[in-house]
Amino acid sequence: MKALKYSRQRESIKNNLMHRTDHPTADALYLSIRTEFPNISLGTVYRNLNLLAELGEISRFSCGDGSVHFDYVTKPHYHFVCKSCGAVLDLPFGMVKKTSDLVDGGEAVPGRVDSHTVFFYGECADCMRKKSLEESPEIADPEK
Repeated sequence: MKALKYSRQRESIKNNLMHRTDHPTADALYLSIRTEFPNISLGTVYRNLNLLAELGEISRFSCGDGSVHFDYVTKPHYHFVCKSCGAVLDLPFGMVKKTSDLVDGGEAVPGRVDSHTVFFYGECADCMRKKSLEESPEIADPEK
Protein backbone atom coordinates (compact mmCIF):
# COMPACT_ATOMS: atom_id res chain seq x y z
CA MET A 1 0.00 0.00 0.00
CA LYS A 2 1.29 3.42 -0.94
CA ALA A 3 2.26 5.72 1.95
CA LEU A 4 -0.39 8.32 2.72
CA LYS A 5 0.75 11.89 2.15
CA TYR A 6 0.41 14.12 5.22
CA SER A 7 -2.48 16.58 5.09
CA ARG A 8 -3.07 19.38 7.60
CA GLN A 9 -6.77 19.29 6.77
CA ARG A 10 -6.99 15.52 7.39
CA GLU A 11 -5.06 15.89 10.63
CA SER A 12 -7.43 18.67 11.73
CA ILE A 13 -10.47 16.54 10.90
CA LYS A 14 -9.03 13.63 12.89
CA ASN A 15 -8.08 15.89 15.83
CA ASN A 16 -11.52 17.51 15.86
CA LEU A 17 -13.21 14.11 15.90
CA MET A 18 -10.84 12.89 18.65
CA HIS A 19 -12.08 15.61 21.01
CA ARG A 20 -15.79 15.01 20.41
CA THR A 21 -18.13 12.50 21.98
CA ASP A 22 -21.27 13.45 20.04
CA HIS A 23 -20.65 11.14 17.05
CA PRO A 24 -20.99 13.96 14.49
CA THR A 25 -22.01 13.76 10.87
CA ALA A 26 -19.68 14.99 8.12
CA ASP A 27 -21.75 18.21 7.93
CA ALA A 28 -21.27 18.89 11.66
CA LEU A 29 -17.52 18.26 11.39
CA TYR A 30 -17.36 20.49 8.32
CA LEU A 31 -18.83 23.40 10.30
CA SER A 32 -16.23 22.88 13.05
CA ILE A 33 -13.28 22.53 10.66
CA ARG A 34 -14.21 25.68 8.73
CA THR A 35 -13.12 27.83 11.69
CA GLU A 36 -9.53 26.62 11.13
CA PHE A 37 -9.74 26.10 7.34
CA PRO A 38 -12.28 28.61 5.95
CA ASN A 39 -11.74 27.43 2.36
CA ILE A 40 -12.16 23.70 3.01
CA SER A 41 -14.93 22.08 0.99
CA LEU A 42 -17.55 19.69 2.28
CA GLY A 43 -16.30 17.19 -0.32
CA THR A 44 -12.81 17.30 1.18
CA VAL A 45 -14.24 16.56 4.63
CA TYR A 46 -16.29 13.63 3.24
CA ARG A 47 -13.32 12.19 1.32
CA ASN A 48 -11.00 12.39 4.33
CA LEU A 49 -13.56 10.91 6.72
CA ASN A 50 -14.17 8.01 4.36
CA LEU A 51 -10.43 7.49 3.90
CA LEU A 52 -9.83 7.50 7.68
CA ALA A 53 -12.68 5.00 8.11
CA GLU A 54 -11.27 2.72 5.39
CA LEU A 55 -7.86 2.83 7.11
CA GLY A 56 -9.54 1.86 10.41
CA GLU A 57 -8.47 5.06 12.17
CA ILE A 58 -12.10 6.08 12.85
CA SER A 59 -15.48 4.35 12.78
CA ARG A 60 -18.33 5.16 10.41
CA PHE A 61 -21.90 4.05 11.13
CA SER A 62 -25.54 4.78 10.54
CA CYS A 63 -27.97 4.42 13.41
CA GLY A 64 -31.24 4.62 11.53
CA ASP A 65 -31.64 8.39 11.28
CA GLY A 66 -30.66 8.48 7.60
CA SER A 67 -27.23 10.04 8.15
CA VAL A 68 -23.73 8.66 8.60
CA HIS A 69 -22.01 9.36 11.92
CA PHE A 70 -18.31 9.19 12.75
CA ASP A 71 -16.59 8.07 15.94
CA TYR A 72 -12.93 8.34 16.93
CA VAL A 73 -13.30 5.31 19.21
CA THR A 74 -12.61 2.21 17.14
CA LYS A 75 -12.49 -0.38 19.93
CA PRO A 76 -15.69 -2.42 20.28
CA HIS A 77 -18.50 -0.61 22.09
CA TYR A 78 -22.23 -0.03 21.75
CA HIS A 79 -24.32 3.06 21.15
CA PHE A 80 -27.48 4.44 22.73
CA VAL A 81 -29.58 6.63 20.41
CA CYS A 82 -32.12 9.05 21.84
CA LYS A 83 -35.28 8.95 19.74
CA SER A 84 -36.26 12.44 20.94
CA CYS A 85 -33.15 14.57 20.35
CA GLY A 86 -31.02 12.24 18.21
CA ALA A 87 -28.07 12.16 20.62
CA VAL A 88 -25.74 9.18 20.17
CA LEU A 89 -23.99 8.08 23.36
CA ASP A 90 -21.30 5.43 23.95
CA LEU A 91 -22.07 2.36 26.04
CA PRO A 92 -19.43 -0.10 27.28
CA PHE A 93 -18.82 -3.22 25.23
CA GLY A 94 -19.17 -5.67 28.12
CA MET A 95 -22.70 -4.62 29.05
CA VAL A 96 -24.22 -7.27 26.76
CA LYS A 97 -22.38 -10.36 27.88
CA LYS A 98 -23.70 -12.97 25.45
CA THR A 99 -22.90 -10.82 22.40
CA SER A 100 -19.43 -10.11 23.78
CA ASP A 101 -18.89 -13.85 24.15
CA LEU A 102 -19.73 -14.37 20.47
CA VAL A 103 -17.14 -11.82 19.39
CA ASP A 104 -14.50 -13.17 21.77
CA GLY A 105 -14.56 -16.58 20.10
CA GLY A 106 -17.59 -18.24 21.61
CA GLU A 107 -18.65 -21.57 20.15
CA ALA A 108 -22.15 -20.40 19.18
CA VAL A 109 -20.89 -18.95 15.89
CA PRO A 110 -19.80 -21.37 13.16
CA GLY A 111 -16.73 -19.33 12.25
CA ARG A 112 -15.11 -16.04 13.23
CA VAL A 113 -16.95 -12.77 13.91
CA ASP A 114 -14.92 -9.80 12.64
CA SER A 115 -17.32 -7.06 13.66
CA HIS A 116 -20.88 -6.36 14.73
CA THR A 117 -23.11 -3.39 15.45
CA VAL A 118 -25.63 -2.99 18.25
CA PHE A 119 -27.73 0.09 18.90
CA PHE A 120 -30.02 0.71 21.85
CA TYR A 121 -32.87 3.17 21.28
CA GLY A 122 -34.78 5.12 23.87
CA GLU A 123 -34.89 8.51 25.53
CA CYS A 124 -31.80 10.13 27.06
CA ALA A 125 -31.77 11.52 30.60
CA ASP A 126 -31.84 15.15 29.35
CA CYS A 127 -34.96 14.56 27.24
CA MET A 128 -36.64 12.67 30.07
CA ARG A 129 -35.90 15.57 32.42
CA LYS A 130 -37.25 18.16 29.92
CA LYS A 131 -40.36 16.08 29.34
CA SER A 132 -40.90 15.78 33.10
CA LEU A 133 -40.59 19.55 33.52
CA GLU A 134 -43.06 20.18 30.67
CA GLU A 135 -45.58 17.80 32.21
CA SER A 136 -45.13 19.24 35.74
CA PRO A 137 -44.30 22.95 35.41
CA GLU A 138 -44.72 23.45 39.15
CA ILE A 139 -41.46 21.52 39.64
CA ALA A 140 -39.63 24.06 37.46
CA ASP A 141 -41.20 27.04 39.28
CA PRO A 142 -41.89 26.18 42.94
CA GLU A 143 -43.43 29.66 43.52
CA LYS A 144 -46.62 28.61 41.68
